[in-house]
Amino acid sequence: MTRELQDLATEIALKAGELILRRRTEGVTVASTKSSAEDVVTLADHESEALIRGLLADARPDDGFFGEESAASSSTSGLTWVVDPIDGTVNYLYDIPNYAVSIAVVEGEPDPHTWKALAATVTNPAAGETFSAALGEGATLNGRTIRANSGVPASLALLGTGFAYNADRRIWQAGIVQHLIGEVRDIRRMGSAELDLCSVACGRLDGYYERGLNPWDHAAGALIAQEAGARVAGLHGAAASADFTLAADPVLFDVLHDLLIDAGAEASILG
Repeated sequence: MTRELQDLATEIALKAGELILRRRTEGVTVASTKSSAEDVVTLADHESEALIRGLLADARPDDGFFGEESAASSSTSGLTWVVDPIDGTVNYLYDIPNYAVSIAVVEGEPDPHTWKALAATVTNPAAGETFSAALGEGATLNGRTIRANSGVPASLALLGTGFAYNADRRIWQAGIVQHLIGEVRDIRRMGSAELDLCSVACGRLDGYYERGLNPWDHAAGALIAQEAGARVAGLHGAAASADFTLAADPVLFDVLHDLLIDAGAEASILG
């Protein structure tokens, strides 16, 4: 069943990817803002989510839906689709080719503290890359099996992270970077949490961390990274969630976890 769900996620993600790439070439229109003036939503975000939602409803009408841009619907099957129609919308707005359609299906309520992710696809249409995974079946990039890096010491680790739209939170996050950057090879901020997690999965990054992610920001990428051999979790054994998300090879994970604690990653500024 998980393979069938994975195939459906991939089929629909690719269709949505084609749509947003076409809209990008036509010119992007900002439809609205959300948490701040910097937190934009484009018309393509709405179109992409509507397309995904409609195709999923046709294929699996009993499943729930939990997306970034529209109201959630409940499940009678026990499965819910967690969708980000464009992850990396600011990149998309500026035509930076690092944005993605993200689709995951989870068992249980759409809560990362309790759900069980079954299948996921993240596609970057600008790069022609599609990452995918099914629980217990491994992870792939364009159909090729991928594995997270292992055996990398923290001092040689290349990390990814992200910043919030709120200015005060960005300042706090910059402080974490300041504490951490002398302990690792370097840190990248590329603007898409899902693609950062996929970068851990395929070895482009050795680790990734961020606080403040919404469920749709990490649902698919977390499963892909896990199936590629990374550990993805929060702090002190918690599930990956808005509280904290950290991904890396299990050995490096433990080292980064302690470095982040020392850097103040548990600070209450983010609530």
